[in-house]
Amino acid sequence: MFYSLKGKVTFKENNSIVIDVRDIGYKVLVSHVDDYEIGQEVFVFTHQVVREDNQYLIGFPSLLEKEIFLALIGVKGLGPKTAIGALGATTPEMVNRAIASNNIAYLKRLPGIGAKAAAQIILDLKGQLTGEEGNPEQYEDVKLALKQLGFKNAAIDRVLADINEENATMEQILAIALKKLRKK
Repeated sequence: MFYSLKGKVTFKENNSIVIDVRDIGYKVLVSHVDDYEIGQEVFVFTHQVVREDNQYLIGFPSLLEKEIFLALIGVKGLGPKTAIGALGATTPEMVNRAIASNNIAYLKRLPGIGAKAAAQIILDLKGQLTGEEGNPEQYEDVKLALKQLGFKNAAIDRVLADINEENATMEQILAIALKKLRKK
């Protein structure tokens, strides 16, 4: 089991880098390949995935990102490649915030995460990652209020997916959503 790697980036691809550690190149999948430059000295925490027909390393710049990744792959129906792909479209802090505030719309906009998976993530991980409870009904209440004002589900979901405010009240979320909906 590899816990971490420290070395020089020698190659970059779409979703992976090669880290040279004492003349051995390790291919490592990463969430944000653009954060790494060829020739750069890096330190990444790793997780080794072993399948019957494949094995690979996934690298993380922080323990928080690794913790979020491990929690995500523990959710029924989410695999390692889906989890790292989802993290590539956001930050660990934003995932924590979305889970704590029950923001299904935000999670649904991540690659590979549909409505069922987003609901399952919140169900399985609520309060587990940060200990934050948030208000689990606030985004659903805002969605209901916006529906009653005559806005369409698709427009509401698009706007709510862009709102992921920490410690925001339902009224603050509603105000931000209305402002964004009026601009469209």
